[in-house]
Amino acid sequence: MALTSYRRLVWRHLPIMIVGILAGYIVGCNKPAVRQTLSFKHIFSRTPQQTVIDVDINKYEPNGVKPVKAALVALVRNSDLFGLRSTIRQIEDRFNARHNYPYIFVNDVEFTEEFKRGVRDLTQAHVHFGILDEESWKVPEWINRERYEHVKSTAQYPHGEKDSYRKMCRFQSGYLHRHPLLADLDFYWRIEPDVEYYCDMNYDPFVFMQQNGLKYGWNIAIPEFMATIPTLWNTTVQFVAEHPELLAPDSLWPWLLDEHGNYNGCHFWSNFEIVDLSFYRSAAYQTFFDYLDRAGGFFYERWGDAPVHSIAAALFLNASQVHYFDDIGYFHPSVLTCPRDARTKGTCVCDLNKSFVQDGICTIRFLEVKQSIVNPNATEPVRLGPVHYTEPIIHSMLSP
Repeated sequence: MALTSYRRLVWRHLPIMIVGILAGYIVGCNKPAVRQTLSFKHIFSRTPQQTVIDVDINKYEPNGVKPVKAALVALVRNSDLFGLRSTIRQIEDRFNARHNYPYIFVNDVEFTEEFKRGVRDLTQAHVHFGILDEESWKVPEWINRERYEHVKSTAQYPHGEKDSYRKMCRFQSGYLHRHPLLADLDFYWRIEPDVEYYCDMNYDPFVFMQQNGLKYGWNIAIPEFMATIPTLWNTTVQFVAEHPELLAPDSLWPWLLDEHGNYNGCHFWSNFEIVDLSFYRSAAYQTFFDYLDRAGGFFYERWGDAPVHSIAAALFLNASQVHYFDDIGYFHPSVLTCPRDARTKGTCVCDLNKSFVQDGICTIRFLEVKQSIVNPNATEPVRLGPVHYTEPIIHSMLSP
């Protein structure tokens, strides 16, 4: 009987107890120390500008107004569904389940309902699907078809025989950022199927880039297959000679050259890039793309979007506006980049012994050139150890 009376007493006063607890919580949350713990805050200590990112976490609800107009974007096919689901699962677990940035997927044909459902099942975030227009996915009328067909039939490099691959490179170089679904964005993060993300991201890279005035972010830099771009650099030199006013005053152009002053083929692998879209929408970039497009190298050769983006970033941006995300462990077949301390601590799980790009010549050269421009009085070398001057051959990359 005593126990029954006690239960009745608790139930009678339970609403008052709940109100009291909530009132205490609200009052406590108004204290500065508690407000700080409830905000999303991260100090990114590797950058010259140690910016504190303080963002209201409520803005990251699926329907919330995000602190940055940004999205995760991919050009994919319906057949990529399984590989894309794998990528989204990892991005959600590592980052976006806490941030709910929208996804945008575009295709040269309509997406199937199976594809749409398979993607939406994995995220609370909004997902948008679009189709490409004819202008952005075609062989331009100024391309000599006889010459082009001969190139395809005799090419000795990966994807050399494919129309679709060349159209993809041209689209990623000059049209993705102009797609109507991206019109309202300030930043985009490019994602692809069948990639892996090894690290929890405990900060918002979009906010980080915006607050630090960064325009282009990357995490893998390697030399290009020069057989695919034999005239790209000469075409670029001709463009610069005609438009010297477009070069940034503190550009990274020395990063593109070897010790003899020749083009070294170094490029940021654009399958991962986080970009302030004002860069791609700028007069400098668009004029450069139009010049390359008219030269025909996307079809007469196999110019990729990665070297095009990289050359443009090195010429038209200041060194301080280009950022190396060395804290993001990432794998794209068949290249892996892994933070140096991942084997022993932190939230990354990847094998540094299988990652060569941190010590590759393109990465070290970037760090040296950027340091010489941004911090010319620095006395510490950017790398204490051997540098890989010749990147390992990745056999699976050599297959069409």
